Amino acid sequence: MGHLFYATVKETVANAEVPSLPYIDLTLPSLGVKSATIGIIPQRGGEIPITGITGVPLPDYEKKERVNILLLGIDKRPDEKYARTDTMILVTIDPENKTAGMVSIPRDLWVEAPGFRESRINTAHFLGDKYDYPGGGPALAMQTVQYNFGVPVHFYVKADFDGFRKIVDTLGGIDVDVPHTIDDPTFPSMDYAYDPFYIEAGRQQLDGNIALKYARTRHVDGDFARAYRQQQVLVAIKDKALQLNMLPKIPDLWMTMAGTVETDLQLIDILELANLADEIGEDQVEAVILGDEYTVDYVTEGGAQVLLPLREKIQPVIDRMFAEVEAKGPSQAEIIAAQAAAVAKEEEARAREQQRAELKSQLTAEGAKIIIQNGTESDGLDAETTLFLKEQGFDVVQFSPADTRNYPHTVIVDYSGKEYTLGTLVNFFNVAPENIRRSSNLKSEVDIRVIIGADFELPEMKPQSLLLQ
Repeated sequence: MGHLFYATVKETVANAEVPSLPYIDLTLPSLGVKSATIGIIPQRGGEIPITGITGVPLPDYEKKERVNILLLGIDKRPDEKYARTDTMILVTIDPENKTAGMVSIPRDLWVEAPGFRESRINTAHFLGDKYDYPGGGPALAMQTVQYNFGVPVHFYVKADFDGFRKIVDTLGGIDVDVPHTIDDPTFPSMDYAYDPFYIEAGRQQLDGNIALKYARTRHVDGDFARAYRQQQVLVAIKDKALQLNMLPKIPDLWMTMAGTVETDLQLIDILELANLADEIGEDQVEAVILGDEYTVDYVTEGGAQVLLPLREKIQPVIDRMFAEVEAKGPSQAEIIAAQAAAVAKEEEARAREQQRAELKSQLTAEGAKIIIQNGTESDGLDAETTLFLKEQGFDVVQFSPADTRNYPHTVIVDYSGKEYTLGTLVNFFNVAPENIRRSSNLKSEVDIRVIIGADFELPEMKPQSLLLQ
């Protein structure tokens, strides 16, 4: 009966104009495509792919293509014009294998938003709205996730606190297993004061207000535990909707949510996804939180406490969760990943160039004069090493053979205490502490003497790479 209703409503919606949730339809100048409108429902398929607000081709349900949706929870106060995201969860649904996944992205993740400097990922929405990014905050948030994780994001759903409460209350509340008692006396209120929150462990029925607090509190057990609770709440909402057989009520709910939930999903998309949700078992949903295992604490130059992504840990998870059922040439995810890799390579090159400039600047400031002596049987090693070092900005004033050619280890003699240059050379030549000697010769015309030993091998890398590894 439910499937029959679904098929009937789908056919009706596909050929009718329905009210749309708030959404700005913009042309993206850089992509040359126009985003799909949500007032008149377009048919999927055809020779010309329909693209979303970021230019990504939208999935074809008839071909059972994977669907990726970015869920955005907005923390917007009455006195604020632009809002950061309080919650960011990337949901993926595989219609072919009847599986789904959720990736909770911590708001303090330090990433680059396309066209902007590195910042916390929760600022992408803020920047998109503030600087009139094509498609606004949601589009920049989607682009940021695409850029940093290498997967296409087809749709977004954005809800503020009122919208979230309304969703839960419309369902008559949700049931959640609270793993431990939470007592948060400093839970923030909308006026920047305190609104203490307490909930006991065990099976609890939550209304919209309590569910919101349960999903937001973090002062007791931190952001990662909060991400787990948010995933709990999402699953509970899905379960309650299926329990109540909400599919026939979706068109009415669509109208009810207008003004509180913003999305570029169309009604026909929601019907398709609701039908899919009914076919996906609980054991077919993978939930991942990018917590301690996938991030590392970091303090920025400005003193901000953030999280750096451990890409070597994150990428296998993304590859597994967003894998295509069948390889048909480069997938959209692979294309985006390749583009991101190319950009990352360029950024790495720029960073290295900046490091070289900083290295030369500090070496110039110290002005240490260096002599290189060859204490090995490798003829010309002193000249080659001198050329190598001079290209990095070291002031090598002389090179020559050492007093003997059988030095087993490289030795550095420091005459003047120019620590930056000394430390850099010690690292490059990998000199052991016992082979670093201080001289009290005040008449020395050089500041540092390096006697190359048999343990040194000149790198076969380009000079630009020296000392930046």
